[in-house]
Amino acid sequence: MAKFLFRRLFTMIATALCLTFLVFLLTNLAPNLEKIAKSEAGSRISDAEVASWLEKNGYARPALLRYGEWLGVVPGWTHTAEDGTVTGRCIPRGSDAALAPRYCGILQGDWGWSNVFKQPVSEIIAVRLGLTGWLMMSVMLLMVPVSLLIGVLAGMREGSKTDRTLSTFSIATTATPEYVSGVLFITIFASSVTGLKWFKGSATSAMDDITFENFFLPVLTIALYGIGYIARMTRASMTEVMTAQYIRTALLKGLSFRQVVIRHALRNALIAPFTVIMLQFPWLLNGVVIVETLFNYKGFGWTLVQAAGNNDINLLLGCSVVAVMVVLITQLISDLGYAWLNPRIRLS
Repeated sequence: MAKFLFRRLFTMIATALCLTFLVFLLTNLAPNLEKIAKSEAGSRISDAEVASWLEKNGYARPALLRYGEWLGVVPGWTHTAEDGTVTGRCIPRGSDAALAPRYCGILQGDWGWSNVFKQPVSEIIAVRLGLTGWLMMSVMLLMVPVSLLIGVLAGMREGSKTDRTLSTFSIATTATPEYVSGVLFITIFASSVTGLKWFKGSATSAMDDITFENFFLPVLTIALYGIGYIARMTRASMTEVMTAQYIRTALLKGLSFRQVVIRHALRNALIAPFTVIMLQFPWLLNGVVIVETLFNYKGFGWTLVQAAGNNDINLLLGCSVVAVMVVLITQLISDLGYAWLNPRIRLS
């Protein structure tokens, strides 16, 4: 177990470094840096003034060196003006340069400054991630039990009327994008078109006070798409288990069909869906972009759109770190859970 965890931890760190470095390179391309210079110093500045601004603010340094600064393993850049004023990455405005730390990156808890929101990136992500966390938790509480129930019921008797009905429903929900189902739900349940104003078409008020009225439609919109996918995987796994030899033996020994399903088939049938369920967490974190934008719920996905649309490099990098870590951690939990559910798998 210790060797497995060490190897997985090493792989996670290497993967995180590679992915974040790739995002860092893409967000720090020359056109993006030029846009930052013009947004901060003026849209009509010349190319020479752009180059001067980038030099004074540390953007002209080699990409690998700047990535090390961002991580916090390389000392932050400094610049001395003609009047002797010292500025730098680790020197807050108006503070004494002699008292500033040499390192100020992700490892030191300094995620940078958002040019759009005019706040520290760490504070923005903490708030927005918390809002999306409530949305993700609500979706999982609805999506997982419903999808597993549908999949198990459909897979218990392959080819039956119940199986065909539930499978059709699963395929239909998976084939319907969130922006389609979301618009339909708003039109039907939250507009004057049908007169059924049971819910609110906007979830902005849920940012301060979550209620069933303002939060159910975005939760249902996301959950409905995931329900069909997990249900199909559960149904396929359940169908395969129900045709196994030990299931037939248990039935021949006189055990009831219900006992066979609950005691013998269910655990083995949940092995494959468990992995799929764990993969829903990174999907939810990044896949809520459309739903949060549609329902004006300013969570992590909405923040990611704002960062990308406004060329907010530090905020975009911060979002990428969170997304990468969620993916890697959920995959680790998925591997451990898979080994626990399937005794034939040994971590060593």
